[in-house]
Amino acid sequence: MITLQDVRSNEDIAGLIDATNQALEVLGYTEHGLRHVGYVSHTAEQILRELGYPERRCQLAAIAGWVHDVGNSINRHNHGITGGALLFPILRGMGMPVEEVTTICTAVGNHEEQNGLPVSDVSSALIIADKSDAHRTRVRKKHFNLDDIHDRVNYAIKLNWLEVDKPRRVIRYEIAMDQSSSVMEFMQIYLTRMRMSEAAAKYLGCSFDLVVNGVVVNNQARMPVEGENGSSS
Repeated sequence: MITLQDVRSNEDIAGLIDATNQALEVLGYTEHGLRHVGYVSHTAEQILRELGYPERRCQLAAIAGWVHDVGNSINRHNHGITGGALLFPILRGMGMPVEEVTTICTAVGNHEEQNGLPVSDVSSALIIADKSDAHRTRVRKKHFNLDDIHDRVNYAIKLNWLEVDKPRRVIRYEIAMDQSSSVMEFMQIYLTRMRMSEAAAKYLGCSFDLVVNGVVVNNQARMPVEGENGSSS
């Protein structure tokens, strides 16, 4: 069984992650290196674990999170689709069963908001984990530019956290922003990503709350909870 540690130790994958981060730095994007993929890997795994999915599905989500951005080493445009194509021969060459490889490649190929959709539990967890990584630690210090809305928004986010409430079937993404940016600017960048997260949460049988500075800003309808508001089993 191929583990996350096996994937992290693979030289080809490590090289693709490094090339991705270098290319996106030149293009002016926020950090996409080991910090980002580590966050996405851990968060995707935890989403499925908190919802009670089988251990191997949790592990596959962790692997998908680690490798999800490698397509940026070729081009930012359609990087999810490119990444899936790059990963298939690498993961098969490592000895991973084709069923697991296609699960990961399909998730990677569907994580972009421009052309992706939640198509599995692993895919859905990856989408939410990736879109929830907004934080000032992603801003590249040597290229920090207050005139860049992406830098302003990310730098303004002092804290972020994701909670999974399994009994209530709610996935809650919360951020705390200072006044160096605004909720309006956050939504300029993240509206499509948050809509995609709503769809991914729905695939997992959950609602998705976006909370900014203590206020729920997307007002999602709650999934019915047994025994609440007259509902029953």
